[in-house]
Amino acid sequence: MNVTYMNGAGNDFMVLDARGRKLDFPRLAVKLCKITHADGFMAVDYSQTADFRLHFYNADGSRGEMCGNGARCICRYAFDHGIAGETMTVETDAGLVPGWRLDENRYRIRLNTPGVLDLHRKENAAYVELGNPGVPHAVAEYRGDLWGDQEKLKETLQALRHDPAFPKGANVNFFQELAPGEIRILTFERGVEDYTLACGTGCGSTAVVLWLTGRLPQGRLTAHNRGGDLSVTVSGKDGKVERLLLEGPTQVVREYEL
Repeated sequence: MNVTYMNGAGNDFMVLDARGRKLDFPRLAVKLCKITHADGFMAVDYSQTADFRLHFYNADGSRGEMCGNGARCICRYAFDHGIAGETMTVETDAGLVPGWRLDENRYRIRLNTPGVLDLHRKENAAYVELGNPGVPHAVAEYRGDLWGDQEKLKETLQALRHDPAFPKGANVNFFQELAPGEIRILTFERGVEDYTLACGTGCGSTAVVLWLTGRLPQGRLTAHNRGGDLSVTVSGKDGKVERLLLEGPTQVVREYEL
């Protein structure tokens, strides 16, 4: 079995081609992610509605609706392995996700637009689900040194991840505004149960909250993750998000024969 270890801005995954194969994905996710301590596992499958199907699992074996950085990485995997061309569409549990190859390492996807949106779900935390069923995110601003304070904040983010206000659980995203259209972000992810170095859907959800509250007038966000920078572009009208693009780096780290 050939397995590719990849990352998108530090968000890392074990990836394989599962087309025409019957595999125990939850079990594989747990076993393969332990090899590299990866955040998630992805399998490519056949699709009747897109160029290919993405099965996404967190490191604990739980299935995820979608993953932004994972989708960008799977687009690179599909191009590198001749599964799709430079423009492609990926079928995910959250809906269809178009993807584009920009250069050898850089890929862009169109994130699912919000299926659920509540700017005041809990105290100062907004709730955003991208897609239907959507990837759940809690988004809150932190006024302080976000990365410097990450250890003392961990218990707070962990508690929010399990808070009853978020019935599916949530990926918790705290952001620190550096300038208009520029933030630092810190994400505690469900299924990983720890911080990750980047979260694409988390950056997208944060961009949605900023745009809807008038803090992203140009519709473009640069999100500094601890693993790398991601760009999000938001567009729409009458307070409704119609297009949400995520762009950033991808990297093939190593190939495994298992």
